[in-house]
Amino acid sequence: MNQELKTFYDLAKDTRAGVLDWLETLPPEVFTLEHEQFAYGSLRNIYAHIADCYLWWVGAVGLGLEQNVIKAKEVSELREAFSKLDATINEALGSFDSLDEPFSWTSPKGYKEILTRRWLILHPITHEFHHKGQALALARVLGHSHPGNPDTDLVTPKAIGEIK
Repeated sequence: MNQELKTFYDLAKDTRAGVLDWLETLPPEVFTLEHEQFAYGSLRNIYAHIADCYLWWVGAVGLGLEQNVIKAKEVSELREAFSKLDATINEALGSFDSLDEPFSWTSPKGYKEILTRRWLILHPITHEFHHKGQALALARVLGHSHPGNPDTDLVTPKAIGEIK
């Protein structure tokens, strides 16, 4: 297992846990409210899309698993989806070798790409933080700003015991 990628994913996972904790404090109608000027429309849909991205790249492309689209109505269902996703990431981290060896991949639409297994892990993480910023902007527009610490940033290492 690549410890550096695992540590990086653990930071992303702990950051996400804080956001999911905050999302649970919002009124359910705010969590699901659709706003047409935001991609994916609602806080719920943004976080379901984040999970789908991980499951596509790491699960389907990297591990050959069947792609299941996340259908969550509540934060608790998102937590379950992310828990399954964490298991998928752990499987990939335990089985991916030659992380930087390029391989050819053809998308379902026929586009050809050269990827690496490291990219399959890192792309969804960076994608998650892009959409985290979008979700927090949407929450501000809806009148429910995230309290911060961190808001759009990664949790600090001390949050997962990296610094003693």
